[in-house]
Amino acid sequence: MLAAADRSNVTREAAVLARAGSVGRVRAAGIALAAILGAAACSGGTGTATTPPATSGLASIAAPATGTPGPSCAGSIVPSSSAAATQPATPAPNLTVRPGTVVAWGDDSSNQIDVPEGLSNVIAVAAGDEFSVALKADGSVVAWGGENLETQVPAGVKNVKSIAAGSAFVIALESDGSIVGWGDNSNGQLDVPANAKGAIQISAAGGHGLALTSGGMVVAWGSNANGESDVPAGLENVIEVSAGYDFSLALLQDGTVVAWGDKNPTDQSSGVAKVPAGLKDVSAVSAGYYHNLALKSDGSVVAWGSNENGQSTVPKPLANVIAVAAGGDFSLALTSDGHVVAWGGNGAGESTVPKSLANVEAIDAGGSHALALVSGS
Repeated sequence: MLAAADRSNVTREAAVLARAGSVGRVRAAGIALAAILGAAACSGGTGTATTPPATSGLASIAAPATGTPGPSCAGSIVPSSSAAATQPATPAPNLTVRPGTVVAWGDDSSNQIDVPEGLSNVIAVAAGDEFSVALKADGSVVAWGGENLETQVPAGVKNVKSIAAGSAFVIALESDGSIVGWGDNSNGQLDVPANAKGAIQISAAGGHGLALTSGGMVVAWGSNANGESDVPAGLENVIEVSAGYDFSLALLQDGTVVAWGDKNPTDQSSGVAKVPAGLKDVSAVSAGYYHNLALKSDGSVVAWGSNENGQSTVPKPLANVIAVAAGGDFSLALTSDGHVVAWGGNGAGESTVPKSLANVEAIDAGGSHALALVSGS
């Protein structure tokens, strides 16, 4: 997600575009490294795929009969700028969308870092468990990797403004305010509720989806085994949402964070739904598998939740951050000079950022792989 410096005079929709909705997903295994700047190059992996079987194809809801939804982002859209709203306390730098190419590294057990040759004019990326998704400037979507329907983009999907990837499914926000989904539907994650019509931002993880409406309300659907879809009563003035594996986050206009879900915590989840006391001045949030990242208005990063692989130990010094992405057990940060910093688990090379990577405008973290959108010339 992208943080900005002053969004007090922008609308909720404009602030959604002021960040990239970089949302982490589920873990995988193996090792590989690949990058594409014109042609793709990658090495093989040795992991075991854990993507659940897909049970459905395309699902959608109709757009509102009237009104024009504002801009949105998720997955990791380059803000005009990962994602949210009106009169927040502290925002993110307004970057200009420059369609570019995709660089991927980390686990390749399901070909998730094998970026399609010639892929260009990309304006957003989203990483799922073991697959990847790219949104192009013309509103079309390209997906690769995975083992099921999550990478089979339905022919009817078009005019997309925002993408988000769950464990084995994708949701996309179209320009008319409708949300479409494809892939696994074993938890009803493609059954988008009617009250999500006209959403301005979306997020997905595990088996559930989130939508933020123009009025600052949150809609959740899909899996709910741990209360991840039980939106707290009275929650309002939300400017960004981020879905974790079995929990959810909401960033409020006042720069504070609300979390819910993880009702059956384990040693691994480590209080992922318990926001650190005193956390404020937050510009963007990213929920991972069992940990979270919060980007503050001063460009610093706060992490909490599981730290078994160092994913919640923010490197020092780390400053001038404009976007964050929490993955399976690793973390990413994008700095204002267009470079990526990674820390945490590295069993598949997911925290080994390609040395030549530069001019990055957006990032996202998957199970054990990472995506970066590199600006065009």
